[in-house]
Amino acid sequence: MSAPLDSTASGGSNLDNARLTSRGLLKFLIPSLIGIGMFLVPFSTGDTINIGMGLLADGLKALLGDALPAIAMAVLCASALLTLLVKFAKPHWARENALGELFDVEPLWMAMRLLGAAFALMTYFQIGPEFVTASFTGGVMLNDLAPVLLTFFFFAAILLPFLVDFGFMEFIGSLVRTPFRKIFGLPGRSAIDATASWMGSGTVGVLITTQQYEQGYYNRREASAIATNFSIVSIAFALLVTSFIGINHLFVPFYLTVVVAGLVAAVIVPRLPPLSRKPNTYYEPVGCRLAEERTGTQGLFRYSLGMAVARADKAPGPRQLARHALLNVADIFFGLLPLVIAIGTVALIFAEFTPLFTWLSYPMVPVLEWMRVPEAAAAAPATLVGFADMFLPAVLASDIESELTRFVIACLSLTQLIYMSEIGALLLKSKIPLKLWELVIIFLLRTAITLPIIVVMGHWLVA
Repeated sequence: MSAPLDSTASGGSNLDNARLTSRGLLKFLIPSLIGIGMFLVPFSTGDTINIGMGLLADGLKALLGDALPAIAMAVLCASALLTLLVKFAKPHWARENALGELFDVEPLWMAMRLLGAAFALMTYFQIGPEFVTASFTGGVMLNDLAPVLLTFFFFAAILLPFLVDFGFMEFIGSLVRTPFRKIFGLPGRSAIDATASWMGSGTVGVLITTQQYEQGYYNRREASAIATNFSIVSIAFALLVTSFIGINHLFVPFYLTVVVAGLVAAVIVPRLPPLSRKPNTYYEPVGCRLAEERTGTQGLFRYSLGMAVARADKAPGPRQLARHALLNVADIFFGLLPLVIAIGTVALIFAEFTPLFTWLSYPMVPVLEWMRVPEAAAAAPATLVGFADMFLPAVLASDIESELTRFVIACLSLTQLIYMSEIGALLLKSKIPLKLWELVIIFLLRTAITLPIIVVMGHWLVA
């Protein structure tokens, strides 16, 4: 078990001296198994399906209970105040360090943090205009989404290193490199993103992609394609949607349709602009650190193990892991949460208090009628309102009588992927080079590609 491994990294990393020793295998296996158990192994809890990290988040949410909206409001206000302090007073504790980078932000992001804090204060104390404080706009963001994000991302930031820093990404990436390159034009390690999304949450998939991009394992094109095409919602959320919309007896054909349409979109969308025009360059501060190309005569499995052990050998120590985890939690709480609350609230205001999405959906009515989807006029707004929030299509379609139409809307809402109340805000906050107009185009492309597939399968499986 001590034969040297032959390996070449495309960014110049040298793994030639990596050896398959018992110590190296244990350093790879133990943390990786913890990560797999937390993120990738689903199990039943009552009537729902969950993962280990989700169970921890649910436990913390139950423990804190009704205090979570107040905690979220306090975090948002602290983010705004600390950003103002660092931006204008420039205290010595925030100069040229991680805290300075966290709070010394561009004017646009500072405005978003101020807006998020303002929305939270208005909603919590029920002061200000109704379109902000209503239960289905600001209330959804502060009382429903913010508690989930606080608890979910707290454990995600702490536990994610077990999945990505100890060789599991290298192991799976090497094993499935060839099919993923041929089918999707992406590194094999992106299979982990997809699996983590399906089992846990699309936001976890985006978090993994962001970290892998910033560490030099994805280039700009790959990171953009993975984040916008593999961040599928979890099975648990899919069950929630089918139950809410009244088609839970069709869950198996429903999820089969979502998987088929999602995979087709994942093959096509990255090959179209704007994703196809993203450069194959890496994040400048780190460069390319990817090492998936197999060399020598070793078998694929042994080579993959060698890659994993080599990565685990370079994994950060406990103190560095703890420091990174705390910084990740701070970045999510003080950087991401205000952005989600600000953008999500504005998106919901447009969806609920203006006819914007109804106007935009007028061209969809004849399309749905041509596809023989019943109640096309009622269904049309639900085909586009998912850009604001992924659950809104289910809300709009819940009163539609046609089971086929509800099936189509539910499937479409899960395959569009880009929604500004969470995934969209997370992508704009990240260093992945995606702009708002590009997210709009990707959303429309995914809608155009997946809708015909969903309708055809719906007519076959439901009607």
